Amino acid sequence: MKEYMDKTRSAGERARLLLAEMSLDEKMAQINCIFPFDQGAYDFEQMKKQTKYGIGEVSTLEMRRIKSLDEAAAWQRRVQKIVMENSEHHIPAVFHMEGLCGAFIQDSTSFPAGIGRGAGFDPDLEEQIAEIVSRQETACGITHILAPVLDVARDPRMGRYGEPYGEDATLVAAMGSAYTKGAQKNTVDQRKADSVAKHFVAFHNSQGGIHGTHSETPSRLLEEVFAKPFQAAITSAELKGVMPCYCSINGEDVSASHNMLTKLLRDTMGFDGMCISDYGAVGNAHSVHHIGETFEEAGLMCLQAGMDVEMPSSTGYNDKLKEMFRKGEADENVLDTAVLRVLEGKFRMGLFENPFAMKGTELHSTVVKSSDREVSLKSARESMVLLKNDGILPLTAEPKKIAVIGPHAAYARKMFGGYTHMCMMESTYAIANSIAGVSGVVQADASEIVTVPGTNIQSDETEIFDQILKQQKPRCRSLYEELQVRFPKCEIQYAYGYPVAGEDQSRFDEALHLVEQADVVILTLGGKHGTCSMASMGEGIDSTNINLPKCQDAFMEKAAEFGKPMIGVHFDGRPISSDTADEKLNAILEAWSPSETGAEAVVDVLSGKYNPGGKLPVTVAYSAGQLPIYYNHPYGSSWDQSGSIGFANYVDLSHRPRYYFGYGLSYTQFAYSDLKISADAAAPDETISISCRIENTGSCEGDEVVQLYLNDPYASLTRPVKELAGFKRVHLLPGESRQIVFEVKPDQMAFLDLDMRWKIEKCAYRVEIGNSSEDIRLMGTYHIKENAWVSAQERHFWAGVSIN
Repeated sequence: MKEYMDKTRSAGERARLLLAEMSLDEKMAQINCIFPFDQGAYDFEQMKKQTKYGIGEVSTLEMRRIKSLDEAAAWQRRVQKIVMENSEHHIPAVFHMEGLCGAFIQDSTSFPAGIGRGAGFDPDLEEQIAEIVSRQETACGITHILAPVLDVARDPRMGRYGEPYGEDATLVAAMGSAYTKGAQKNTVDQRKADSVAKHFVAFHNSQGGIHGTHSETPSRLLEEVFAKPFQAAITSAELKGVMPCYCSINGEDVSASHNMLTKLLRDTMGFDGMCISDYGAVGNAHSVHHIGETFEEAGLMCLQAGMDVEMPSSTGYNDKLKEMFRKGEADENVLDTAVLRVLEGKFRMGLFENPFAMKGTELHSTVVKSSDREVSLKSARESMVLLKNDGILPLTAEPKKIAVIGPHAAYARKMFGGYTHMCMMESTYAIANSIAGVSGVVQADASEIVTVPGTNIQSDETEIFDQILKQQKPRCRSLYEELQVRFPKCEIQYAYGYPVAGEDQSRFDEALHLVEQADVVILTLGGKHGTCSMASMGEGIDSTNINLPKCQDAFMEKAAEFGKPMIGVHFDGRPISSDTADEKLNAILEAWSPSETGAEAVVDVLSGKYNPGGKLPVTVAYSAGQLPIYYNHPYGSSWDQSGSIGFANYVDLSHRPRYYFGYGLSYTQFAYSDLKISADAAAPDETISISCRIENTGSCEGDEVVQLYLNDPYASLTRPVKELAGFKRVHLLPGESRQIVFEVKPDQMAFLDLDMRWKIEKCAYRVEIGNSSEDIRLMGTYHIKENAWVSAQERHFWAGVSIN
């Protein structure tokens, strides 16, 4: 037995032993990836040529097309066999797949979009979701889970706004660390998955809200806010994979930046895992950002920066770069460093022990568990945010006639957001591609394309897309179907009414006729959160308009003339923002992109079976003209601008938002009392306990998200007006009360001083506890006695919490 096959040795030691035996050809193969695409996914002879010396990674995007779990697993086994037979040392490949909303595999479970899960404020549930995704993918031989999304989202114009957990770095850190723990927790058939967090770093701070453009992010903002979730996942969850973003920062393409990928990520933040490129990012360094005279020169810069693997295929890490190493024109030690990390990762994952997907009944029993759908349903329920309610909800007394209007109500596919299996399969019929790094997606015949009237958005309301739903999710009902099942005594009628975008009013009349006859009207509102040309937002699908389509506002204006109670249910990857909805609707429910159990979750809320407890994980602007707008802005900014500088508002709009971060209504009421702070003053290394009592004073059970905010009123640098320091979602029966105890470490409020050192500053902290960033119920103070400094890795990132 070769020494590197000795399982008693560490992964790092085994990697070093194997590296010493490898040729240059085999080393180069380990930093490359193959992308079996479309019909090429079954061109095994071509794969043999592409993996002549083995391969580092294999893309599994095309598993989205495979119609059975058994076939998907068999495909992995066959490709892995080819790779290992071609490798002189039989080195297995890492197979990777997206994991944000579940696997792209038949019979897997789909979950709500990241922004919806952020609205749930439930890290424990997030860890469960990640465990399911990891189990299902690892069973199929996939051990790089491309999630969580640790971006901090501050610009709803960006099409990928629905992927992150929200605008607050503490919330993203807590949720993302929970996902990382869940994904990397279990061993399945001797394999363990590595979580690959993305998109490092400040990706959502791109200029103009445009996908992948220059990110104007100064160092302090970058490290304090945008890098915080990554640091948290590294420190608290031992994150083993990172995917850099497409942006350039400070003139440096992040994928080719030694400052970002080595000095910051590895040296400062302590990351010791594998860094893999976003699709096409290494090639983009040359072709988009114009770095390097040739692709191979740009590739060498990426490799030197700390990028271990180029995906999805060889552009910069090409044969010409290999010849540069062979001729001594480039230092082979740079290559060895990357290969060592790749090999260590493969040993860590257990791929040398069992590189193949499971099969038969063992495969099915591992992937398919009835409890997984219940977790998705719980997440969908927790994601629901009640934004307005004049008392119409819940619908406890069944009305005689309910009119259901809007395209989302009849087409369940519109409840699935970006990076779900559903939308990725839909994209195979797109007339135009928007997925970065993927070419050749287009399959549809342009002459057969139907667009949303007055727009260039491809309609998904055709039979071919219905077949995708029937294949993937045969149990998934539309909202219209779910209402019929749940309100059997009601006469429920449906009309399309209006599209997901544009100004078309041609189908208003039928819908308005139903409104006139109804006792209650349910309007589904919003766009199509997905991908490629049939979506109104998603990867590469950005917008200057963050409000509802004009056709939907126009319909509400006309429908309101009948004086009927109207409930709006909003589906999309950005929150609803509409003056008309605020004025004309009796209730507004933000449902985001709730996925396969979305209809059930929505009707649970409408009927009162479930009391909504979700809170907004973002601040909602009235208009794109207010952007950026976020609650934890610095003193003297946004709606806290000083009157000595200018007017308190725009000449045409308030500085304040439509809805505040942390906001969300309930069918019950909660009272806050009994604030206790364990000490008036503490040393910088002491823990402060902050507690309060919360009581359900209403008539029904429900969830409240108790939110703890801290701020330093006067500091040595301009600091945020407040920062989320901890939170806890708690379920209470009517009349029940519980004590919530937060354990605050002073270093979680550390910031970068003038010398860019992490400083715990001597100060008087203001404590605020409430049910939103603006609705503060309890206030107090405590002092930090003296200054102290910590390393980036030593910090804490959110308060520990217990319920008594």
